[in-house]
Amino acid sequence: MGKYVFINHAPMTPAEAAPPTPEQMEAVMGEWNAWAGRVGERMVDFGTPLAGGVRVTPSGTSPSTREVAGYSIIEAADFAAALELAQGHPHLNMPGGCEIEVHEAQAIPGM
Repeated sequence: MGKYVFINHAPMTPAEAAPPTPEQMEAVMGEWNAWAGRVGERMVDFGTPLAGGVRVTPSGTSPSTREVAGYSIIEAADFAAALELAQGHPHLNMPGGCEIEVHEAQAIPGM
């Protein structure tokens, strides 16, 4: 069983956008909780929303060039099984062209 990191990408929310209503938030969280229920014990880290990314390089820092909206870490038998779980992910239902990158976590030698 391997670990897979789901990195959620989303377009920036316009500053003038109205915040979601409590009912909208409840509906969205219902979708996320339903997905987490389908993943079940394979969920390593449900994750959290992210904001305000900064790119760090040897020469300094700069704003992130791609909006990372959040992440999750799951366990799956193989990459194909991880991709199958990503297909039903609620982030893909969000407006604006949201995407998910799936990466396999590699073992660190000697650890």
